[in-house]
Amino acid sequence: MKIEKLTPAFKDYLWGGTRLRDVYKKPCDFDKVAESWELSTHPAGESRISDGEYDGVTLNEYFKANPGVLGEHVQKFESFPVLIKLIDAKEPLSIQVHPSDEYALKAEHEYGKTEMWYIVDCDPGASLYFGVNRTVTPEEFRRRIEDNTVEEVLNRVPVRPGDVFFIEAGTLHAIGGGILICEIQQNSNCTYRVYDYGRRGADGQLRELHIDKALDVSRLTPSEDRCKALETQTISGGSMTRLAECRYFTADRFNVESEVNIFIGAGSFVSMTAVEGAGQISGTENTVDFRPGDTMFIPAGSGAVTVRGKSTLIAVGVKGE
Repeated sequence: MKIEKLTPAFKDYLWGGTRLRDVYKKPCDFDKVAESWELSTHPAGESRISDGEYDGVTLNEYFKANPGVLGEHVQKFESFPVLIKLIDAKEPLSIQVHPSDEYALKAEHEYGKTEMWYIVDCDPGASLYFGVNRTVTPEEFRRRIEDNTVEEVLNRVPVRPGDVFFIEAGTLHAIGGGILICEIQQNSNCTYRVYDYGRRGADGQLRELHIDKALDVSRLTPSEDRCKALETQTISGGSMTRLAECRYFTADRFNVESEVNIFIGAGSFVSMTAVEGAGQISGTENTVDFRPGDTMFIPAGSGAVTVRGKSTLIAVGVKGE
């Protein structure tokens, strides 16, 4: 099977900027391009194959036609487990929380969401919220939402490019303004909005909050504010760092100095998103050029794959039990 370059679905949320279009050359004419769903089978926004035999075909259709491309490890899931986004937050996102699978399946008939953030770029002094800065009771938290002081008990974390955050279901969080993120997440769109700074939507109405459900699922004790990345390994032509792993995905950063060889086994597909630099990815069947912001799907069992060109890529797959 060939390596496939993907075309994302786009979202024009009110807090978005224009970097994904203006800097990363995403083909979108929205006034605001808040998110590009790079690898997605979610009905709220499916990505597509961008060239070749399957040009224009949705990822779901491609998988149905070629089930072997997913790999053995994906078979343990009822549906495709991963969703990858690029997020351009010109303004802060709402303070929010995601439920666990157990809660979400009962309340929303959808899976919950665990996710990982990789900071691609940010303005000087940018920060985000990750959890609370001290233990808070549900009663106090509700009161602070109502009297607009909730930010006082949230853990504000300064960020810089290359930082990584692993956000388990139940962790309160919000991306701050001036941050560009690569998000690897469980394949779900289930979010409870806790606080939104009094903003109004396009209809002029205050955006909906989900306070009761959020209080049901939120962890109101402090959490670690950084993902503890495993040791970086030096490999021929560059380096590899395991950023995060969980039941739903693994994420590795490849820093390519010249040429790096990667083996894609039968266990899992690998998705590669270029967050810096340009180059080529070559397999046994074809070669795909990439530039910053591009995402490529490499089928399971592809064997030896070569990445050429000084670049940084986030590689995502699914691990075995």
